[in-house]
Amino acid sequence: MKELKKALTIVLTLAMIFAIAACGGEGGDSDGENGGIAGKNISIMTPYLGSVTTNQMVEYLEGNLKELGAEVTVVNTDNDFGALASRIEDVVSAGTDAIVLVSADPNQVANQLKEAFDAGIPVFGCDSGFIEGMQINATSDNYQMGELIVKYLFDDLMGGKGTVIALTHRPHPGVVKRCEAFDDLIEQYPDITLITEQHVPAEQPINDAQDIVENLLLANAEKDSVTAIWAAWDEPAIGATQALQEAERDEVLVTGVDGNDQAVALVQGGSNLKATVKQNFDGMAQIVAEQMEKYFAGETLDKGEMYAPATLITPESAK
Repeated sequence: MKELKKALTIVLTLAMIFAIAACGGEGGDSDGENGGIAGKNISIMTPYLGSVTTNQMVEYLEGNLKELGAEVTVVNTDNDFGALASRIEDVVSAGTDAIVLVSADPNQVANQLKEAFDAGIPVFGCDSGFIEGMQINATSDNYQMGELIVKYLFDDLMGGKGTVIALTHRPHPGVVKRCEAFDDLIEQYPDITLITEQHVPAEQPINDAQDIVENLLLANAEKDSVTAIWAAWDEPAIGATQALQEAERDEVLVTGVDGNDQAVALVQGGSNLKATVKQNFDGMAQIVAEQMEKYFAGETLDKGEMYAPATLITPESAK
């Protein structure tokens, strides 16, 4: 009897061990599939949700992260970087598991991000800049996009000569790099003259750009006095196009960057807007989600900028 009891005890013990191992195995498979991200509280933070392209990125990010089982909170501060800084402090104090900064210069909230770094909270960027302490920033190669659209405008559309107006927004880190490409390249074209560079606020860029261009057309009323308008992103390019159409200035060329649906439709429709560069916002969001999965799975990330490829859109390629 003693031997039988001993045998039964051994069998029951082994059964329990196998049961625990099986449960642990199931949990491990689940964590492996979701990269440890399931159930994490992720804070997506931006000052620019009113922008068409920023809104697209946030939607892609939110969808991708929720598919992986994360709980997602979107924080928008309506173009207010002071409020963004305050809200970063709030989510750090609340113990968020990760922050994704979208379309915002991290240098402007560096002190608040340092609080996140010190608290062990990983910070990812999506079309933002990158500072030491962040994990990665998924974006386009903005300087390369600037070169691509500037060369197409100066060479293919303008033939290396004429006058140009630049519509910019240098507080945005991606726009800054495009503007730097514009600055570098225009020096190589002695027969192209910059009439003026105008800052376009981010709150209502289409309306503001339309107003700016309307005023510039009054100051340059003679036909062919303006050859082209280079816009650092699509929304001011759309506003400029609307102003030109109303003024019946069909001769003025316009280019943009982003490839949003309205801009592509204008390129296809034979308007003043002749080209844009389509960014891969879905690709950026996927990079962030993939890298966040790796982070929470305990993998080591290659920190820095990670690029999603962009595509030049012209009337020919848009068809």
